[in-house]
Amino acid sequence: MTANTSHATGLWRWVELSRVHKFAGSMLIFWPFAWGLTMAARSLSLPLQVYIFNLTYGLIGAALLHSAGCVWNDILDREFDRQVERTKHRPVADGRVSVPGALAFLAAHLVLLVAMLWPVKPLAWKLGLVTVFPLAGIYPLMKRVTYWPQAWLGVAMNMISLVAWSALHGRLASASGALIIGCWCWTLYYDTIYACQDKRDDVQAGVKSTALLFGVHVKKVLAVFAALLVACLATAGTLNKQGVPYFVLTVGGTAAHLILQLRNLDVDDTKSCLTAFESNGFTLGEIVWGGLFVDYIFG
Repeated sequence: MTANTSHATGLWRWVELSRVHKFAGSMLIFWPFAWGLTMAARSLSLPLQVYIFNLTYGLIGAALLHSAGCVWNDILDREFDRQVERTKHRPVADGRVSVPGALAFLAAHLVLLVAMLWPVKPLAWKLGLVTVFPLAGIYPLMKRVTYWPQAWLGVAMNMISLVAWSALHGRLASASGALIIGCWCWTLYYDTIYACQDKRDDVQAGVKSTALLFGVHVKKVLAVFAALLVACLATAGTLNKQGVPYFVLTVGGTAAHLILQLRNLDVDDTKSCLTAFESNGFTLGEIVWGGLFVDYIFG
């Protein structure tokens, strides 16, 4: 029995559809939430147990939002996915899950997300709704009309950092603005790397991306976005009056990690691109949060 046959029935097709087993994607949504929450918690001297509750709440919400986005993306992109080697066996593309079934699965995710937003402060509630519906909902259509779909994704993925900040403060601040700009640059960075995996197939399928737009200059442009991320982290830290641990661990550690990541990245090698992408979902996110958390505890 082949792997595809064994996965064709049962629960696995729903796991594949939600991508819950590919946790790097969920973490890429969670980290901006965690960064914004930790910055806000430090500025408010929030008790640790309250902070941990909110952090866990955000992790669950990020996982749900990521899964909902994947389901919606697979519904809209099923014809494109059939033309790309990496995606042609996704459950909707290969017919293991019907479109009505996927829509019902998506509806269940959306009900849970709205329920999670219900108890938060008014501004956080409004920002959360904007994130879940128009921003995340429109993103899959952008690759049809612009070579900058990653720019829209950067807003959709990172609005959650403002949700975290406003859920604690009830308002936004200049530090939260600097942070989300940095997060936007980070999304342009890692999702361009992700798109490099499918460059040849995307040309054939008519899918647009920054990986195709930047062409032979892609690595230089990635270095610019990496530098902007570090600059925004430094600016946000200054505005929020972060301490030495933040600037050493978060800002310095992020800069060092990105330099090493770019040095090792081969944008024409699928495995290298996937390794770098996943490193952002785990290692880089942890570096930024680690410095923030140490500064929150001891600052």
